[in-house]
Amino acid sequence: MSRTAPVVVTVPGLRGHVEDHWQTRLATRLPHVRPVTPVGRDNPSLADRVAALRHAVGQPGGPVIIVAHSAGVLATVHWAARYPTPILGALLVTPPDLGAPLPPEYPSLDVLAQHGWWPIPLRRLPFPSIVAASSNDTLSDPARVRAFAEAWGSRLHHLGPVGHLNPASGYGDWPEAESLIAELLHVKATP
Repeated sequence: MSRTAPVVVTVPGLRGHVEDHWQTRLATRLPHVRPVTPVGRDNPSLADRVAALRHAVGQPGGPVIIVAHSAGVLATVHWAARYPTPILGALLVTPPDLGAPLPPEYPSLDVLAQHGWWPIPLRRLPFPSIVAASSNDTLSDPARVRAFAEAWGSRLHHLGPVGHLNPASGYGDWPEAESLIAELLHVKATP
């Protein structure tokens, strides 16, 4: 692999690896993908997710673009606040705002609080980023996601009514991810 070929590091949400998820399918289409090792559905630890992301980004193999979904976005911004590592950029897809109870298949907000998910960092990320936001995501309010994007210095990309952009919302493939990744490859970091 060329030294300049980007490595796409995928960061899953709280539910971990899902076979029909767009991240899983994206990994089969791109040449250099490094998934963050799933922590597991029964382990709500933010610290374990941040450590797994730090390990994945730190592996040799070329410059990195992070592609995070759902709680993986929150793990990514916590990682960036603790370990401001230079990367090419991040695609941050449908972040939950943790402002309302999550569906029963997810940990409760109390459990997430006990495991360090709050406060959500609201400072500029040290790399270019795009927040891809749904207009009808049951896990986040569009106004809060817009505020996240602004605080993180991210370009906000409106997806329209795509739910949480996961198999439950009818999404297995999401080809637009590739064009957004390509956009990040051409963005110059701003000071």
